[in-house]
Amino acid sequence: MSLLAKTCGTVTAAILLLAGSPAAAAEKAKTPVTQYWVSVATQNMSIPGMPQEGMSGLQGMIIGKMAGVGPKKSLLLQLNSPRALPSGPEATHDIPPGLNMGNTLPLLIPEPAKPARSGEEPEQKMEKPKVRMLFYWGCSEAVRPGQPKVLDTEKMSMPQFGKAMSGRTGSGQTPPSQRAGWAYAEWPNRKDRQDVPKSGLLSGEHFVHGNYTPDIKFAVGERHDFMAPVEFTSVTGGLTDSIAFQWKKIPTAIGYFAMAIGHNEKTGETILWSSSDAPDPGYGLMSYLPPADVNRFIRDKVVMGPEVTRCSVPRGIFKEANGTALQFIGYGDELNIAYPPKPKDPKIPHETIWTVKLRNKSTGMLPLGQEEMRGNKESRPKQEEQPAEPKRGESPDPVQDTINKMKGILKF
Repeated sequence: MSLLAKTCGTVTAAILLLAGSPAAAAEKAKTPVTQYWVSVATQNMSIPGMPQEGMSGLQGMIIGKMAGVGPKKSLLLQLNSPRALPSGPEATHDIPPGLNMGNTLPLLIPEPAKPARSGEEPEQKMEKPKVRMLFYWGCSEAVRPGQPKVLDTEKMSMPQFGKAMSGRTGSGQTPPSQRAGWAYAEWPNRKDRQDVPKSGLLSGEHFVHGNYTPDIKFAVGERHDFMAPVEFTSVTGGLTDSIAFQWKKIPTAIGYFAMAIGHNEKTGETILWSSSDAPDPGYGLMSYLPPADVNRFIRDKVVMGPEVTRCSVPRGIFKEANGTALQFIGYGDELNIAYPPKPKDPKIPHETIWTVKLRNKSTGMLPLGQEEMRGNKESRPKQEEQPAEPKRGESPDPVQDTINKMKGILKF
């Protein structure tokens, strides 16, 4: 027998021996882990010069409903269980009294999606989109050397354009979802879609239970409660100037990021700016990020540290833009729990039954150029101060005009 044959035989025997060993059998028989995710968010849209609380009258009512001005809390609960569904599946999440949403939130299995219509759809020819983008970056009063970076789909292939626009993204997070062999439940749902009260607090004891999930008990402390809203304390400068903005420090934030976007209707160009010191557009950074990623991006000078409370958009980059909006995010810490806890001694057998992940963020949106609009109004001659009749379909309110432009640009 050759040496190669002897070696192959030895390896095969070792694999068979390992496969039949108690350790391998235990590994194979390991039960999948039940996963429970709690996604927590605070959103706030700001209008410069307009109070966040106590708005009254028609304008306050319109803006409050259409623009969502003022802090708003939201919650998303998602459960994946490897257990088979009984004939009458039930699960619920008992919540602390401070949340002010009753005693429990029902977790429901989503209704099956409706089958697609029969028959083949005619194949549609996809045309190459025409996009020309001017990309700026960095917190500074003046445009930095080497900017803007011009991206044009007419001069680049789509892979080239995508690569140029690709930036950093967080390490893969896969929340619970509908998938084969697993039960999936969520809240809000068709049975309960109530809003989270402004005064609602997550801190306290939580208990998830049902007939297709193990009992899941965990506690939430102040550090992982709803984050404070994004509050801009100062916004100075118009679209022809450098726009300096400051914000109130969010106590539980571990980092910040900002980006602004506008569109020049005359040239068809989109103008994009990000607060990153490195050329990163930030598309992959405007959502939940694990703390390890936030810390890494702070070291890379892409994300601003938790001690930073001010930034500036370079002078004049949005001077020809028809409406501009700033998007801002404060990243929160994560709460990760596994039950039962892993023993310190690695020799002790251990098998996780369930895990909980609570992730947090606070986001804000701010229309830019309001100060410039007010300044222009104040500097007009007296004979021009009489407001002209608005055109049909046009709002006489510059704040509402800006909101309408933002809706067109950002599709919200």
